[in-house]
Amino acid sequence: MQIKSAEFKISAASSKQYPDGDFPEVVLVGKSNVGKSSFINTLTNRKALARTSNTPGKTRQINFYFINSSFYFVDLPGYGFSQMSKMEQEKVGKLIESYLICRKNITLILFLLDIRHDPTKDDLLMYQFLNDNQFPFAILANKADKIAPTKIPLYLDNIKNKLKIDDDIVILPFSSEKKIFTDDVLNLLDESRFKIIINL
Repeated sequence: MQIKSAEFKISAASSKQYPDGDFPEVVLVGKSNVGKSSFINTLTNRKALARTSNTPGKTRQINFYFINSSFYFVDLPGYGFSQMSKMEQEKVGKLIESYLICRKNITLILFLLDIRHDPTKDDLLMYQFLNDNQFPFAILANKADKIAPTKIPLYLDNIKNKLKIDDDIVILPFSSEKKIFTDDVLNLLDESRFKIIINL
């Protein structure tokens, strides 16, 4: 796949603001500061299409980006930010769950983790949620540039063991900063089982 066009559409605070139409949606989930916005900028080859922040937990809405006039990248708010109030955490959690459960356009969920660290308790809960609800999802182990290339398989195995990942779940290394492994992700989006139709 080649991403030839990308535009920000809307930040939605409720389902009433979600874009109309039946375009497929590729959804990004992960804890705060795991690099979801940077992932979008890297895949679209745009420096600031998605706003990045050094302050975790800043994004509280669902951001939609229209790609190749064919499908959306959907950036969900990050979870697990400890400095967010309990009420705010619950609000964000409900927004994420409501979107995932009710939205019919979801084609694939990209679950981002930090390859350097053990998955958190919140990561485990998200994995169980995605697995239990039988969502089509793949795991991206981001920030792979921070470790030696020869050690990447070892770190991926650690994530698999900590989450007890099923053998049929796709897990790929990724690096937004160094823009490596992007072809693997683009090939993943091209797979017929995810039914993403790209206008070339």
